[in-house]
Amino acid sequence: MSQRRSALYSILFNRCPRCREGKMFTGGLYTTRFADMHRNCPCCGQAFEPEPGFYYGAMYVSFAFNVAIFIVSLFILSQFVEKITLAMMIGVVAVVVVGLLPVIFRWSRSLYIHIFVRYEGPCSEIPKKMHS
Repeated sequence: MSQRRSALYSILFNRCPRCREGKMFTGGLYTTRFADMHRNCPCCGQAFEPEPGFYYGAMYVSFAFNVAIFIVSLFILSQFVEKITLAMMIGVVAVVVVGLLPVIFRWSRSLYIHIFVRYEGPCSEIPKKMHS
């Protein structure tokens, strides 16, 4: 019997939304293959791209993450610098956003698919989906 994982755990660690066990991505986080996804969950068979262009909506999630990064960066910068220039802000945000690109990309996709695919239970307790 496997332990029940939370939705937050599943999103943060890029697990299948249906069983919360199978990994969504194949490659390592900070490699050139950070965006490579399994077609289906290796555990329960859930399709990770339910329809063509499904993840276009994840761009809005990514935008929200980047706005939050901008606001947090502005706050932190204001604590250490008396006068913040536009160039300084662009530089800080660019470094942070580029550094977190693989994380933001994966979290955006993970959160987005979790909105549409509901949890059904541990992989050992639900029927495996057959994929074509």
